[in-house]
Amino acid sequence: MTATSSSLWSEPLSRDECQRHLEDATAARVLLSLRGLPAALSAQIELAEEDHLVISSRENAVLLAARRGDVISVQIDGLDANDHTWSVTATGIAVWASSEEFEGGRFKRIADCGAALAILPLSVVTGQRAP
Repeated sequence: MTATSSSLWSEPLSRDECQRHLEDATAARVLLSLRGLPAALSAQIELAEEDHLVISSRENAVLLAARRGDVISVQIDGLDANDHTWSVTATGIAVWASSEEFEGGRFKRIADCGAALAILPLSVVTGQRAP
């Protein structure tokens, strides 16, 4: 029996398309290392100034990763208007943020939930759409 090596994801998304998806997203998975093992933890996100994500999470591991300046990733996925699956991953060095920095205004939705906040610069952004 011969296996073919076709990829499920055949169409890469441009950085602009990825950023549009990140701008529309409210929920995400934060991908990080937890006790030496990969972990995916839920979080709320909001795009800030097109090159940073504000991450809000009640998970202590996310706060610790941001305070240490760990490299983390944020992953979102969904369906486009044609019911094609897409996925976007943003990776960067996390930085801890104080909720006072985001009181009121644009980030009120994620700053008011009592969770820890982190900033993720969009150093590497990749996305794919299923055929």
